[in-house]
Amino acid sequence: MNRLSHFRLWRLAVLLGGLSAALISRADAVSAVQLLREGGCGGILPATQPLHHNPLLDRAAEQWAAGLPPASAAARSGYQAETTAALHITGPDDSTISTLRRSNCRTVSDRRLHDIGVYHRGLDTWLVLASAYAPLSASSQAPLLATRALELVNEVRARGTRCGEHSFGPAPPVRLSVTLDDVAYGHAADMATHDYFEHEDLTGRSPAERVKAVGYREKLVGENIAYGPKSADEVVRGWLDSPGHCENIMDPRFAEMGIAYAPGHASRRGLYWVQLLAAPRA
Repeated sequence: MNRLSHFRLWRLAVLLGGLSAALISRADAVSAVQLLREGGCGGILPATQPLHHNPLLDRAAEQWAAGLPPASAAARSGYQAETTAALHITGPDDSTISTLRRSNCRTVSDRRLHDIGVYHRGLDTWLVLASAYAPLSASSQAPLLATRALELVNEVRARGTRCGEHSFGPAPPVRLSVTLDDVAYGHAADMATHDYFEHEDLTGRSPAERVKAVGYREKLVGENIAYGPKSADEVVRGWLDSPGHCENIMDPRFAEMGIAYAPGHASRRGLYWVQLLAAPRA
């Protein structure tokens, strides 16, 4: 074997060795996260299902390491994320579990996250954890969405909260109304079809007038609308972060709720959301 052949074999061995080390480091970081999820971070949190290792998120982690924000990196890598979390840790592989457990347990154990990607360079490791956006189906997801939204609304009403400069104490729970669901869907679908975003519809009717039109005997009606959120959790959280919308949710006079969404068809292709809150006449 000549010197050139020896050199090529040596170079191949070096390359394979480097690749092997990178793969081992990557596996160690992912394994550390899986162990912490399955063990509830040493028993301090509920156990969580392991994550799926997604190569698209490996690419996102690498782009994050290069300076791109994690959510943008995930999108650029072809991963459509609904929820994204990112962790950057520094240190040898044998300290990964202790580092994550010490400062990132809640992120690692987040039940909303389903996938993971990792990039390793030297003593630095970048982890991107995410859940993929799944377009909602009006027919199959509407009951689940309404139930989840009701749960979130009644949780905050039960404990009370602050809406901007005003504090609200606990309020009685609201119950779902199929009639209000239908009216909410009608307005969401109308906004989605005709590409507008207003409480007053194109015929000039207010939320209260739309409710009256279907025979609902109302004493008081409130409406929240939103464009863009992809889940019940996201839309309710957004309303609670907005003082006026939050005050509607916390108003103790309301006893019934309807909620619906519709996907846009024109220049806006996100989801249009409508929440109706009402106090029915006795």
